[in-house]
Amino acid sequence: MGGQQRVYRGKIRSTQSLKKIFRAMELIAASRIGKARDRVKAASPYSQAITRAISAVATHSTVSHPLTIERTDTNRVAVLTVSSDRGMAGAYSANVIREAERLRERLTEDGKEIVQFVAGRRALSYYNFRHREIAGEWTGGSDAPDVRVAKEIATALFNAFEAKADMGGVGEIHIVYTHFRSMVAQEPRVIRLLPLEIVEGVAESDAEVEPLYEFEPSSDEVLDSLLPRYIESRIYSCLLQASASELAARQRAMNTATTNAEDIIRQYTRLANSARQSEITQEISEIVSGADALAAS
Repeated sequence: MGGQQRVYRGKIRSTQSLKKIFRAMELIAASRIGKARDRVKAASPYSQAITRAISAVATHSTVSHPLTIERTDTNRVAVLTVSSDRGMAGAYSANVIREAERLRERLTEDGKEIVQFVAGRRALSYYNFRHREIAGEWTGGSDAPDVRVAKEIATALFNAFEAKADMGGVGEIHIVYTHFRSMVAQEPRVIRLLPLEIVEGVAESDAEVEPLYEFEPSSDEVLDSLLPRYIESRIYSCLLQASASELAARQRAMNTATTNAEDIIRQYTRLANSARQSEITQEISEIVSGADALAAS
């Protein structure tokens, strides 16, 4: 019985240590989520404005720009998967990787060759374990994205799109990330970055009166100037959305883990008390039996 008590007490201590870790991670995520949400909110107007500008140029220009038409000289497709660098965030990384795998299946069925780019250690570990070739990887700071990292990713993807077919150029760029809807709802999404398509463009209410556009110096040069900023802003917006989603998922997961740890501690405490009571009862029974034996002799 004494051995059982030691086992239960050891499990209680280890669970209490884990509870402290879970609680600390929950508090850290809770302290950062507000700033992450503010960054998402602050970046949205610029991202929407430059997307409308790009959509307007692509829609109203009469010149077929290479970045607005489908490439037929290559079947390669670049896919950027945005995950977390750390675990303990519930099914956050698993959901975005699952969405990326569904996209991969659809593209493969269409005869496309996937060129994989990864942001986040969880997705990187997933693809390395399956011996998938990685064309570009960025890790560190998934819960606090840096605009410099977004520029590096944008440059790598843009260069892959502009490269010739015999130099490994890609015909499409897709991003798989987690969109932050609320503290309790985060949704994995897939967007096609290039070739340009009308996404989040001019609202229907604005489309009633079609404006007339004049491009100076030319629509091609306007697109060449706006595209790098457009790609950087979209990628940075996706990283911010993923960051807020990761922190929200981690806070919720750690809150659940803390509650479960408390339940386990209560369960082991009851078992330890029951073992202690059984040990006391057995000792009393042995004392009474010994006293009866002495009295009978």
